[in-house]
Amino acid sequence: MLSKIISTFIASVLLAGSVTAIADATVEVPESSTLPPPAPSDQIPEPPSPNVRAYLLMDYASGRVLFGKAYEDQIDPASLTKMMTSYVIGQEIKLGRLHLNDMVTISEKAWSKNYSDSSKMFIEVGREVPVELLNKGIIIASGNDACIAMAEHIAGSESSFASLMNEWAKIIGLKNSHFVNSHGLYDENHYSTAYDMALLGRALIKDLPEEYAIYSEKEFSFNGIKQYNRNKLLWDTTINADGIKTGHLSQVGYNLVASAVHPSNGMRLISVIIGDVSEKERAAHSKELLRYGMRFYEPYTAFKQGQALATKEVRLGDRDSISIGTLNDVSLVVPINSVSRLKAEYSLDQKNLTAPIKKGAKIGVLNLSLDGKVIYKTNLVSLDEVNEGGFFSRTWDHIVIFFKDLF
Repeated sequence: MLSKIISTFIASVLLAGSVTAIADATVEVPESSTLPPPAPSDQIPEPPSPNVRAYLLMDYASGRVLFGKAYEDQIDPASLTKMMTSYVIGQEIKLGRLHLNDMVTISEKAWSKNYSDSSKMFIEVGREVPVELLNKGIIIASGNDACIAMAEHIAGSESSFASLMNEWAKIIGLKNSHFVNSHGLYDENHYSTAYDMALLGRALIKDLPEEYAIYSEKEFSFNGIKQYNRNKLLWDTTINADGIKTGHLSQVGYNLVASAVHPSNGMRLISVIIGDVSEKERAAHSKELLRYGMRFYEPYTAFKQGQALATKEVRLGDRDSISIGTLNDVSLVVPINSVSRLKAEYSLDQKNLTAPIKKGAKIGVLNLSLDGKVIYKTNLVSLDEVNEGGFFSRTWDHIVIFFKDLF
């Protein structure tokens, strides 16, 4: 009788097959990645290569860099810093700690006369100005004075506000940025990268749509003075740009983080130009990157959120199997006419899946490859919940796992 029982569960083990183990089982895969850019296919030309300090083109959906140069090198972001200031303001509003109609008293430090040789919205000391106008003054007019006023209002001092900026930067995933002020005037300890600035622009669009909507506004009037948004792409009817932010310092040159949406398929791209020679050239080079991306890339959704990619056996639980998938849509952009060459593979963190397993728990990694090169990674999760099984079923499963490991 005993030999018959042993023969039965050995047979069940052999029929069950095996589960692929992952090499780096404990590594969390970030939503956005600096995996190597995909190579152009034979059907598309080489991408533009502007003569600037750093540049890149990013797929908004996946956060993946499509192509670029020196985008992880340390740079001075100049007024691109104000995207971070704006992000903090937007989060404070979203969290209910700040309101658009809150009145801000302008301090001596924030007075516009202190910034006579730089951009400002012309606020006067002692005046009360609503948050809504100061926020627009930061985004549209690039006002250094408005930055100081909002930093003091939110955190008490600019240094405390800079600490908030750095905390939010960590949450967003900016790994090579450090902020010491809210406006971007030169400081040797104030730095970022083109890649981090693209991630910041992506976070603004994704996390704070109401805040981001301001970036498309072309003009701003305050104190009887009309100022125009310095992002020249907003006036260009040949490209559907709706942001993001310009910057300039004599030590750096002209910077621009821009974003545009394809008019027919909805694909959004983000470009970054760092260290160009003029306002005109940074706009021209940004447009060149964006138009290339719109022409030679296309959006593709490989899998939908919650779609079952496979069913896997589970031991020690109150059910025998779970469905596995992803928490979000697996959406990215790929070179045109390359979808047929994509390959999806996955691996699990553990050889044997055992209960308990919570719904949404990470259990592996999904890779998408193009022509043999991994271009997208994301976490694989359980789409079901499995509780511990009863005593006898768990005992039996322990025996099965033991013999499974032997074979």
